[in-house]
Amino acid sequence: MKAYQQGWTLRRRVAALLGVVVVLLLGLAGAEAAVAAQNRQNIDAVLLKTGPLRVHAQELMSALLDQETSVRGYAVNGDRSDLEPYQEGVRREQSLVTSIRDLSADYPDVRRSLDVVEQQTAQWRSQVAEPVITTVERDGAEAGQALITDATRQQFDGIRSSVNTLQDEILTVREETAERVNATSNTLVVLLIIAALVVTTAGVVMLLSLDRILIRPLAALVSQVREVADGDYRHHIEGSGPPEFRRLAEDIDQMRMKIARELDEVREARERIEWVNSQLQKQAEELTRSNRDLEQFAYVASHDLQEPLRKVASFCQLLQRRYAGQLDERADQYIAFAVDGAQRMQRLINDLLAFSRIGRLTTGFTEVDLNKVMGDVAGQTEAAVQYADAELTWGEMPTIRGEEPLLTNLLVNLVSNSVKFRRPDVPPKVHVSARLLDGEWEISCQDNGIGIEPEFADKIFVIFQRLHSKDAYPGTGIGLAIVKKIVEYHGGRVWVDTDAGEGTTIRFTLPALDADIEAARAAEAADEDGQDAAEPVEAPAAEGDPAAVGRQPDGEAREEPPAEADRHGTNGGMKETVG
Repeated sequence: MKAYQQGWTLRRRVAALLGVVVVLLLGLAGAEAAVAAQNRQNIDAVLLKTGPLRVHAQELMSALLDQETSVRGYAVNGDRSDLEPYQEGVRREQSLVTSIRDLSADYPDVRRSLDVVEQQTAQWRSQVAEPVITTVERDGAEAGQALITDATRQQFDGIRSSVNTLQDEILTVREETAERVNATSNTLVVLLIIAALVVTTAGVVMLLSLDRILIRPLAALVSQVREVADGDYRHHIEGSGPPEFRRLAEDIDQMRMKIARELDEVREARERIEWVNSQLQKQAEELTRSNRDLEQFAYVASHDLQEPLRKVASFCQLLQRRYAGQLDERADQYIAFAVDGAQRMQRLINDLLAFSRIGRLTTGFTEVDLNKVMGDVAGQTEAAVQYADAELTWGEMPTIRGEEPLLTNLLVNLVSNSVKFRRPDVPPKVHVSARLLDGEWEISCQDNGIGIEPEFADKIFVIFQRLHSKDAYPGTGIGLAIVKKIVEYHGGRVWVDTDAGEGTTIRFTLPALDADIEAARAAEAADEDGQDAAEPVEAPAAEGDPAAVGRQPDGEAREEPPAEADRHGTNGGMKETVG
């Protein structure tokens, strides 16, 4: 670290250069401000003082001439109206003298010349103008004309000469002020040029400095880094220039060494991974062959195994019908066992085929209205519902994307299970509802049946898993496994709600449409009652009581044998009842 502390850092160098430039510019700015203020004062003097002084001096001369002309005219004519210009000239003279005196406060030569004009004018009025006016009024025009002589004319010419001197003084002051304006303007231009030179010089110095202390060391460092990036991980990186660059070079070199070590480890890991991949490839080939064997097995099970099984079942049933009662009771029992075993084997094969087809034979996802699906479910389970004197209801159901046949099969399985696993002497009630929760539709199938113990909540979704004997409840134990596979195929999950009270509540989720999610968010934003945004949003209910929507029409209860009831628990040859 001591080596890095030698010399100025890049930040310190740039800060010093910028500091010098800023000081110079601030000094120039202050000088320019002072010169500009002085220049403004000189311009104001030219425009607001010397200019008006010249105009007032000319007007003063005009007022004096008016007085002299008026007096001579009165001496000739004796008409009192000829004195009006004289009186007006006196008033104008007093006003102009006052203005000139105010404007010439900073110009003593002008004021001295003005004082001379005032003295001469006062003498002329007292010695010439006033005596002429008095004489004309007393003795007549001829007597007044006698007072106007060459001496009086020379006296007024002296006044004229003094006014000219005043104008010359004002002109001199104006020229001096204009020269000062030019001088300050030139000084301001020079200062601006100097500021531009300072900025230009600072820019050039900064470019040269940056090239030497920044660009060149950085280019050298980049060149070395590229060598490493091209694969030469053994190349040692050395830094130059400011301490920051040398420190950066050492950090990069440390990273290079770490990468080199890790690359060695990666090469070893790659070799191991390649070996594992080869093993996985072999296993994938084995799985492919196994899948082909399973497909072949499914074909055999659906065709080759069905034929002999149907033949065994048919002949066993034929024996049962033809020789029932002709043999002893044990023989009838054996035949019944054979017929039941063949039928159960057929059901198991059909269920297994149906389970294997889920997600393999697909028609593609479309928008499915679960209200329509519930109508189909009600029709397919009508016989079992009427036989058990059950009541099937559902609330307003959403529209989702999925395969309608699979979703129908899913709900048929759940409803059939709820009807089948009923409590003795209690009319079954099954209710299906939906609510929007966290971007998913959570659909529930709730009944008042025998219920499921919490420890068995996960086992019921295992294929062929039964919690009761086959004599207690019919079925193969694959229905809920089919339910789980259909739900997972649609991107959802299924579980048993162990917190539910009476009966069994099975819930599953399905992804909601974007339109439903946006509508739910808009409804939450517009909720004026302050409903908690995390509270589940129920699917919108149809008109009337949601619990009564979609109720299965009550039909006349009829007796139906268990075998027939089990037959109604199928959907397209796919069993839906489970243990």
